[in-house]
Amino acid sequence: MSDIQTVRDYLLDLQARICQAIERVDGASFFTDPWEKDAGSPLQGRGITRILEGGAVFERAGCGFSHVRGARLPPSATQHRPELAGAPFEALGVSLVFHPRNPYVPTVHMNVRMISATPAGGKPVGWFGGGMDLTPYYGFEEDAAHFHRTAKNALEPFGADKYPRFKKWCDEYFYLAHRNEQRGIGGVFFDDFSELGFHRSFAMTSAVGDAFLDAYLPIVALRRNTPYGERERQFQLYRRGRYVEFNLVWDRGTHFGLQSGGRTESILLSMPPMASWAYQRQPAPGSPEEALYQRFLPRREWV
Repeated sequence: MSDIQTVRDYLLDLQARICQAIERVDGASFFTDPWEKDAGSPLQGRGITRILEGGAVFERAGCGFSHVRGARLPPSATQHRPELAGAPFEALGVSLVFHPRNPYVPTVHMNVRMISATPAGGKPVGWFGGGMDLTPYYGFEEDAAHFHRTAKNALEPFGADKYPRFKKWCDEYFYLAHRNEQRGIGGVFFDDFSELGFHRSFAMTSAVGDAFLDAYLPIVALRRNTPYGERERQFQLYRRGRYVEFNLVWDRGTHFGLQSGGRTESILLSMPPMASWAYQRQPAPGSPEEALYQRFLPRREWV
């Protein structure tokens, strides 16, 4: 079995496991949309987009698998590998974003992926990327600590340096520079990773994917029945606007998909079903909304 086939099998199984777990939590079912890029498009390949909308717990939950090939690696994927600019490539991964209905349940993102490119006259070069991060609307210290501790434990077998390094990388990546503001309370993020060799790097990436449900579902269980009103709902929609801004302006994954001719509907499954913007909105002093800005969004150590 080829290395890419091994990664593909793992990713398909991961997507299935996560979606089954979310269905058990929500009670609703994912709509499954298999797709294929035809020979006339910039990309060739297949994928499976799975989407749950209007559920009891999740207003929108998208989890997509894709495996595509292209003739030219797009600029968003070669920022740190200029020697591969324009090389033919193969990319596969699972990406998810879950937008909960209750404002006290945080939005979550997770992605694990592999890219392989072949420079002219050279051998294929492969690397991994991924991570998971949490975006609360109302902050709870114990939720943030649990999420980070689970990520740290998953990475521990691969070196004590991995969690602090990837935690810092996550803080720096999920940052809205135009607002001087973090997207959420972070997590872990890594890209262009191959330093442990193929099999060990793949094992580390798999460990992150496998840790996702343990990191997120206990928080969902704890917060899903918290009473809320219109005030909390409006603040949730306002903060979702920041999520949209990051994904469209800064996210390399979104740019990679659009630049490479990917399937737009699947690329944008991360968008919330509803979001809002307001001019110079300021939280009331001493409010839980102000606490999000003062205690949770600033970069800090959680474990």
